Amino acid sequence: MLSLSLPILGLMAFLLWLTYTLTKALLSPLTKLPGPFYTHLTPLYLMLQEFTSRRRTYIHALHQKYGPVVRLGPNEVSCMSADAVKEIYTSGGSGYDRTEFYSLFMQFGVRTMFSTLWKGDHSQKKRHIAGQYANTNIMRPSVVGGIQERADAFVEKCVETGKRSLDIYVYLHCYALDCASHHLFHPYGTHSIERKEDQKMMEELSYYPTIKNLSLNFAQYYWPTVTDLLFKIIAPRPSPLAKRLRPEHSKDHFEPIEMAAECMDHLAAGIDTTGDALTFLMYHLSLPSSSHIQQKLFTELTEANDRPLDQLPYLDAVIKEGLRCFPVIPMSQPRCVPAGGREIDGYFIPGGTVVSCQAWSVHRLNEAIYPNANDFVPERWLEPQASSDMNKVFFAFGAGGRGCTGRHLAMAEMRALLKGVYSRFRTSVAPDMKGRMTLSDQIISSRPLDQTCKLVFEPRVEG
Repeated sequence: MLSLSLPILGLMAFLLWLTYTLTKALLSPLTKLPGPFYTHLTPLYLMLQEFTSRRRTYIHALHQKYGPVVRLGPNEVSCMSADAVKEIYTSGGSGYDRTEFYSLFMQFGVRTMFSTLWKGDHSQKKRHIAGQYANTNIMRPSVVGGIQERADAFVEKCVETGKRSLDIYVYLHCYALDCASHHLFHPYGTHSIERKEDQKMMEELSYYPTIKNLSLNFAQYYWPTVTDLLFKIIAPRPSPLAKRLRPEHSKDHFEPIEMAAECMDHLAAGIDTTGDALTFLMYHLSLPSSSHIQQKLFTELTEANDRPLDQLPYLDAVIKEGLRCFPVIPMSQPRCVPAGGREIDGYFIPGGTVVSCQAWSVHRLNEAIYPNANDFVPERWLEPQASSDMNKVFFAFGAGGRGCTGRHLAMAEMRALLKGVYSRFRTSVAPDMKGRMTLSDQIISSRPLDQTCKLVFEPRVEG
């Protein structure tokens, strides 16, 4: 009797669970949202996309099919409209609180400003950090001068190559590391463009498959107990060289370990984002179809040689269009809907639901704001009214009070580097690179799949 009753009890338990799951799914307010039928019942298909590095392309395709709001799973929704960006990320100044996903970005077991979940805690940390990244501080001679010195070192590397190609992926990531470490640790920053020992630190922080690392993060997010056990057997990717850069002295409001965590966070974040963004932008500028853009850049840069870096409108337009077309963050930015629920794009989203936007879809599917959104057109940013509207949904640095704190530093780095290069050189894609970097590389991984990008630098002037 017992052997017969156990299967029956198991079947009954399964039927009860199935009934509960279906009832909950059918009664949820999210059933009114467009999306594939299976998203009402399970997150498994979304998880499959995450673990196979297809989340961004999958979500983008769903928006193309279903519109600006789409259901991704029983408790997850993706949005892409200007109103949704405003509601999720800027309402109340800092938008909705972050989800537990950001716990994966803690450093030394400490919550940094980036990995802090709640707005109140974040604002406390930001109050003591943001001033160092304000544009007025970045443009001080001591800061911008260090960036310029590193840009000059990159340009010298271009000169040294002569007629040979240069793998800019390597040296742009070295440049990003040097600029970030200069800002954080001056006068003890790295010089990885010239020094092989410092270049090893860049490789340690940057030479890993971004999406595979994100897939591991997703695994840790969904199954923390299992991945914790796995990490005891297979250690996570180490970064011993970078950890040597911990500051030795604390400042007001931060314990030494908190300062170390913040510095490690800012250092790691600043390398891949700036390095990848410059790689794709310079590659695109080096295509034959962009020769006219190079010429316009050269004209502005040579005619306004003494103008401050942040007063070169066409240079800024090229950078912003590059960040719009090739956003470097290969993931959504998840937030948790506050208790009581909120209305987003005409749909009621209950409290506790995970909502997010991804820059790729925001920048390429809002045609009313970005006409011909798939085309690289820097001139669109030179029209004052259009630029104002576009800035409201410009999502390369996130949005609202929790947007990227280092955006002014990143912009200064890109301005200095591009000014140094395109005031002196014409760039073209090396023959062995043709056809190797595609748009699919960018949408999938935000970097060249083999982490290589070779360009040829042809001097415009002697010297």
